[in-house]
Amino acid sequence: MAAQLKTADIRARLKHPVIDSDGHFTEYGPLLREYITKTGGKQALADFAEASRKTFTSMEWYRLSPAERREKWSKRPPFFALPAANTLDFATSLFPDLLYERLDEIGLDFTVLYPGAAIAVQTFFEDDVRRMACRALNNYYADLFMDHPDRMTPVAVIPMHTPQEAIEELEYAVGRRGMRVVMLPSTIRRPIPAIAKKYPELASQAFRLDTYGIDSEYDYDPVWAKCLELKVVPTFHGPGEGWGSRTSISNYVYNHMGHFASANDAVCKSLFLGGVTRRFPQLKFLFLEGGVGWARSLLGDIKGHWEKRNRDAVFSYDPRRIDREQFSALYHRYGGKMIREAGPNVESAGPLSRTEEPEAIDDFVRCKIERKQDIPELFVPPFYFGCEADDPITSSAFDSKRNPFKARLNVVFGSDIGHFDVPDMREVLPEAYEMVEEELITPKDFKDFVFTNAVKLWTAVRPDFFKGTVVEDAVNRVNTKAAE
Repeated sequence: MAAQLKTADIRARLKHPVIDSDGHFTEYGPLLREYITKTGGKQALADFAEASRKTFTSMEWYRLSPAERREKWSKRPPFFALPAANTLDFATSLFPDLLYERLDEIGLDFTVLYPGAAIAVQTFFEDDVRRMACRALNNYYADLFMDHPDRMTPVAVIPMHTPQEAIEELEYAVGRRGMRVVMLPSTIRRPIPAIAKKYPELASQAFRLDTYGIDSEYDYDPVWAKCLELKVVPTFHGPGEGWGSRTSISNYVYNHMGHFASANDAVCKSLFLGGVTRRFPQLKFLFLEGGVGWARSLLGDIKGHWEKRNRDAVFSYDPRRIDREQFSALYHRYGGKMIREAGPNVESAGPLSRTEEPEAIDDFVRCKIERKQDIPELFVPPFYFGCEADDPITSSAFDSKRNPFKARLNVVFGSDIGHFDVPDMREVLPEAYEMVEEELITPKDFKDFVFTNAVKLWTAVRPDFFKGTVVEDAVNRVNTKAAE
């Protein structure tokens, strides 16, 4: 009850709505199975289960002994992911009518709701099963939430193994079913041909990550163009577990910490360096559940790398620029006995005979950066970052004194209700407001976090995004003020 009173007290102080850009719901198994069968036929459920098994190879962990887990290096899978001890909250994540009834109690005016199962489904390896399952889920989500458009909207799941399948599902989910938010996988696992041919049994484990910008299998510009045409923001909510260092066989927390941030970092810098924000300046992109710390670091990294490795500066490191006479003189004067015995070798800085491919030298050529200020102009306006209520790093987004380029990064509030890290939905708003109480951010910063930035994000390509919702009037006032 204390948390509920605290939420009510905070809402009484606020002169603006609270928009949740990343709530969560849980699929209701019996109903989900009906939609899968209806979409794919009698065999669809078995195909869905088999595709899940192949995608989540770590689930074999439960069938293995500790020795076998180490032998196969079977990753510890997620477990206990829902707020089971809080039955009311668990049911709230399942039943839209109950969530709708409790939104005032939770402290939310409007919520964008992301699914659970879909995050895995959109990366199924089998093309026909993946596309069938995404279509079934989108019909399920559209039907389930159709009664409450004034306070909540579901997210459509879009497969991205090819641009064509993405475009077709965008046209269906957005164009025909009227969904307003879309979720794309952060990465696609592509088999490495040389390994897949020689060791086909390892094809699903030996993979590279396709991130749609740099070194992609396809040109994804048609997908970004379709998003603009349909007036939807591409959002990314993909996991980073199971690759890099996050493959512990015994510790799920080790695998879980930072995995969303890693996946977001991968796709964000690929879009940036791939020139997507240069070619599609009106489009916005949202990266969820990873917070903003990684983005702050990435912006600084881009700045530092451009300063040292832009197309002109990078030639400072060309070994052919070594002054051989000066090197020889320094070698004889300071080389010492051990080095002199090894002989003079100018190639210590790199092989002088190797010629780099001219077209491969400028790593910033796709985003056409000509001056340092191009970096924040291509990074800050288009990118938005979903931050949870208990994330202590969120306040850094507003730190224009210390952030690279003195930038204020676009953070949006994501409640994450429905997941294990929210044991009581009524505590989400008070946790977020602690940043104001502890004077880490100002009340205006908080308004940007939970309201204004979300308005900017969702109305950037769809001005009527909030039409017919309970926040419509407040949104119109913000947009009117911005236009003045």
